[in-house]
Amino acid sequence: MARDDLIGGALWEEYSQEVQRRMDAPMHMGEITEEEAGDNKLIIADFGAESCGDAVRLYWLIDPKSDVIKKSKFKSFGCGTAIASSDMMAELCMDKTVEEALKITNIDVEKALRDNEDVPAVPGQKMHCSVMAYDVIKKAASMYMGVDMESLESEFIICECARVSQDTLKEVIKLNKLSTIEEITDYTKAGGFCKSCIKPGGHEAKDVYLVDLLAEVAEALEAEEKSRKIIEAKGDGTFDSMGLVQKIKAVESILEEYIRPTLKADGGDVELIDIKETDGIFEVLIKYQGECMSCSMNTTTTLAGIEDMLKFKLKAPIKVIVT
Repeated sequence: MARDDLIGGALWEEYSQEVQRRMDAPMHMGEITEEEAGDNKLIIADFGAESCGDAVRLYWLIDPKSDVIKKSKFKSFGCGTAIASSDMMAELCMDKTVEEALKITNIDVEKALRDNEDVPAVPGQKMHCSVMAYDVIKKAASMYMGVDMESLESEFIICECARVSQDTLKEVIKLNKLSTIEEITDYTKAGGFCKSCIKPGGHEAKDVYLVDLLAEVAEALEAEEKSRKIIEAKGDGTFDSMGLVQKIKAVESILEEYIRPTLKADGGDVELIDIKETDGIFEVLIKYQGECMSCSMNTTTTLAGIEDMLKFKLKAPIKVIVT
């Protein structure tokens, strides 16, 4: 039976030529025996994916003096994509130290299988096969180091395909005010492959989904905004306790009620530019407009009148500065 009959012609075209080649003729499939090990350390690690039933066995022959992986082979019990991914994974491990091999991600495996650097090597729903290749590296490294496999994963991964952690996703969503799954995928690649991490019902069940993170961050931002407004509203009624926005509104209201009517009667006006605090003094920066710009009293009588009115009304140490 032809491949196109097994997979479907259209879907088969989504596999790179490199993936197809390694499916048919993997270069590193096989075993490494104790007899071959000699003075080297032989590691045999098994890892299976519960979501699809595939499994892979990884063989490493390691020089214990340098921690360099001298030979790497595998056996795969699964689909053609799992075979191709495992073959590339085994190849990428060779001549690297165990610590360097740990840095190989499933994305590295998938990218190495591409014919074109901008075109994925496999369909999104098969990306989990390269994840399994990444996980068996962790298993082998943990066995060689004598540590628990979970100790090698410092972050809680939400999207296994793109290896994006929960903390990273939350930070990106918050900083960029993201509100849709499409935006998350654009920024992080999470959810762009098998899509299991987006919401319940996908290829693989998750404890936390992208929709959960969107809701959680949105709720946290809303709570922060409410808290900010409450703090601003409470204050203690003094100019010093107000936030900058409140200070600006307070000064603007006094200018509008007591200062501008007089200035406008003579063809002038005043604009509030900013409010700064320096050594306990609130500096109110203003700019004259209209006839006030050329008036000889704009830095004497008029300026003193504005400053006195603000001090009186706001009960605060204020200095008015013309910019």
